Amino acid sequence: MRGERKEPLKELTAQGIGGVKHMETFGNRIMARLVRGTAILTACVGSALCGTADARPPNIVLLVADDLGSHDLGCDGHSSHQTPVLDALAASGLHFTAAYAAASVCSPSRAALLTGQHPARLNLTTFLPGRSDRGSHKLLSPPISPQLPDGVRTLAELLAPVGYRSHHVGKWHLGGPGALPTDHGFASAAPGNANPGPESTEGGKGEFRQADAAVRIIGEQCRMHADEPFLLVVGFDSPHVPLAAPAAAVAAHATAFNPTYAAMMAALDAAVGRIVTAIDDHGIADRTLVAFTSDNGGLHVPEAGDPPPTTNMPCRAGKGFLYEGGIRVPLLIRLPGSVQAGRTIDAPVSTGDLAPTLCTLSGAAFPSPGDFHDLGSLLNGMQTPPPPLYWHQPHSTNQGGRPAGAIRDDDWKLIEHFEDGSLELFHLRDDPGETRDCAADAPDRVAELRGKLEAWRREVGARSMTANPRFDAYLWAACHRSSDVSRLAPAATAAEMVTALAAWRRAMDDTAEGPPASRQGFLLLRAADASVRGEKLLYEPQPHKDTLGYWVNADDVAWWDVSLPEMGRYRVTVLQGCGAGQGGSTVEMSAGGGGEPLRFTVEETGHFQRFVPRDVGELTIPAGAARILVRAVAKKAAAVMDLRQVMLERLD
Repeated sequence: MRGERKEPLKELTAQGIGGVKHMETFGNRIMARLVRGTAILTACVGSALCGTADARPPNIVLLVADDLGSHDLGCDGHSSHQTPVLDALAASGLHFTAAYAAASVCSPSRAALLTGQHPARLNLTTFLPGRSDRGSHKLLSPPISPQLPDGVRTLAELLAPVGYRSHHVGKWHLGGPGALPTDHGFASAAPGNANPGPESTEGGKGEFRQADAAVRIIGEQCRMHADEPFLLVVGFDSPHVPLAAPAAAVAAHATAFNPTYAAMMAALDAAVGRIVTAIDDHGIADRTLVAFTSDNGGLHVPEAGDPPPTTNMPCRAGKGFLYEGGIRVPLLIRLPGSVQAGRTIDAPVSTGDLAPTLCTLSGAAFPSPGDFHDLGSLLNGMQTPPPPLYWHQPHSTNQGGRPAGAIRDDDWKLIEHFEDGSLELFHLRDDPGETRDCAADAPDRVAELRGKLEAWRREVGARSMTANPRFDAYLWAACHRSSDVSRLAPAATAAEMVTALAAWRRAMDDTAEGPPASRQGFLLLRAADASVRGEKLLYEPQPHKDTLGYWVNADDVAWWDVSLPEMGRYRVTVLQGCGAGQGGSTVEMSAGGGGEPLRFTVEETGHFQRFVPRDVGELTIPAGAARILVRAVAKKAAAVMDLRQVMLERLD
């Protein structure tokens, strides 16, 4: 009931998203109120959520944890973590059980949360400043924006025209001097202290300092600007590594998978409690939306000297991966009187959806361009088909994640791995742990989803990767072949996993650049860069395609011109597609005077747009200018194949 004070509501929510520029002059204040009045009417007409105690938009408090896993809260099934405040928040509001971050690491996810634009569009697709390129990477990362791009409006700037004052507390991680919260519409910014020490009164990760700053801002807003709605974004530094909690608290959680992490959960929960209590005590609970979430999934491997903090079970992998453990996050929303308490929502949503949702709720203009969706219908109890969700990660990550893209469309999820072009398909309702790849069983669906993903990348201007000439296959194998941490099974305790993963961790932390670039350790020949000769064979440029196709004449050929400083022997992998009943053609690849050509037989993949990487043999490429030529020796059926790319990995 509206206005009713409930103790369990003394809970939640988290991190900061945008704020609003404070109108300084009296004239501007009057204009802001006029604009706000119009916006409120628009919001009330357009959204049933506009039902706060007075005729004005709600205050907004966004609480964002750092590396909190999707199953780390008690309300999400974790029996060893004590989170009574957040559990009560879930019970008194909406509990999303299929919420996703827009990226598997912090900076891009926070950028999407604050702007409603996708990290791929912002060209901010990894944490700042990013992982350095090294010999263990097959592909080089594209340059990224070093900060939140100028001209992109944050929530603070979007909400300012309808009268909001905005404040940011704690972790920002979207750029340094000249790109701070106060440069992007926030009236105030209180920096955090990420590592004050495990016994600090500020909290092991500064969570109590951040909570107290938020409480102070809430009090000042109620005393000095009571007539203005406010946005408060709180970016906690917890539970990011290095882990830190008081010794007594760690001992009290000795039976947990990671006792230090469990102690940090309790401290984070208590910090959220301070903020929610302040909201309740100031009498603004019935007109304040509180949202709690995380910037990405939980860390499931050792890093920064700590054992694995959490497991993310039943989800696969963790932070840095596009498997569910890396991108699934908690999401709780409370707005008494407007959002029905105790409701669970299992529809897939993104934390990037919060920006347009809050704009609708406040009567502000939508992010433009906008890549996410208003959740108003879900919040109002209406079930509508969820739109697809997309991810673009053209980077290797510190946690072992490899470059990839992904799409979730209803219950289906496709992951495209950029190193070799391989495609994995999972049905998440039947297989939430992503243990069974359905790609071979559903080639038509693979082709459909991969086409949507490719078209979306072109729409948002997603950057692609380039081959690493200093690639070292031995270093890569030490990181990804000897230990596939995407399939890491947790031990009984985090401490037990450290020794087994020590060699893997050293390999991941090795910054060796690899052999000289003149060795050309990895070559990537894309269909878009090929030359073709013949009647039918061509590059298909449609938004949902990226392939050499229409190979119906056996005499048609394709080639790439390369130049090597020295001769080299390469393992050849082709990324080919071939429809049912169309396999069996023989294809030859040659490199001029470099040695014997290699031949392979085209295999059916179920669909010409379901691409499968195939190791087809070895090829010697001469020094100097060389032409890598592909031709059909014998065409078996109506078409030879579709060819997306050729990858050459140096062996000598």
